[in-house]
Amino acid sequence: MTDRPLAEKIALVTGATRGIGAATAVALAKAGAHVVCVGRSEGGLQEVDDAIRAVGGSATLVPLNLKDSDGIDRLGGALYERYGRLDIYVANAGVLGPLSPLGHVFPKDWDDTVAVNLTANWRCVRSFDPLLKLSPAGRAVVVTSGAASKARAYWGPYAITKAGLEVMARTWADESVSGNLKVNLFNPGPIRTLMRAKAFPGEDPSTLPAPEDAAEAILPLCLPAFMETGKLYDFPQKKLLSFQMPA
Repeated sequence: MTDRPLAEKIALVTGATRGIGAATAVALAKAGAHVVCVGRSEGGLQEVDDAIRAVGGSATLVPLNLKDSDGIDRLGGALYERYGRLDIYVANAGVLGPLSPLGHVFPKDWDDTVAVNLTANWRCVRSFDPLLKLSPAGRAVVVTSGAASKARAYWGPYAITKAGLEVMARTWADESVSGNLKVNLFNPGPIRTLMRAKAFPGEDPSTLPAPEDAAEAILPLCLPAFMETGKLYDFPQKKLLSFQMPA
């Protein structure tokens, strides 16, 4: 791998203000891509921009709440007008939602989790798919969770929406199988993030991998040379997995 294997590529990362999203934006920029950083916090975006400049990269900052579906559509149009394509899309934004028995979840909290983890990601597919297909080597990486394959008590809204997200990404990959676009999933496992701390407040974060470690594993999935599609990279196992029916 050269020092800047993504030179002249246009990348977009959602949830880019902190954690895995921020680390991935910096890793992509360091590899040469111009990174469109999407997030809700302008202050967080500015910090990521500083980190990207520190590694000699460049970024465009887009303060956007992904529940703003019209805003996603406008962003897709702006990307087409400015660049005429999108080379890399990392769908990282997500919320934990309530950790509660399903019958105790408030409708507003359910709707919010579905809106961010599932509907917003579909709106991004709808807006960015044409742009990625205009790239000679479009690459999409959708960040999922091990919770998607576990029916674990009290994790319902998060697990259900992540399971839906996985099927969405796999469907998208199958619909794109004959073209240049490759779509894969990435399961980070336990990572030293604020979301993890919220879910496991008693856990020692120093025992967990850093977001930068996950970002370094996401980077190869974004390269033009990576030709797999419809697969899951499981970071805890450091292994690319295929989906199978339950045994």
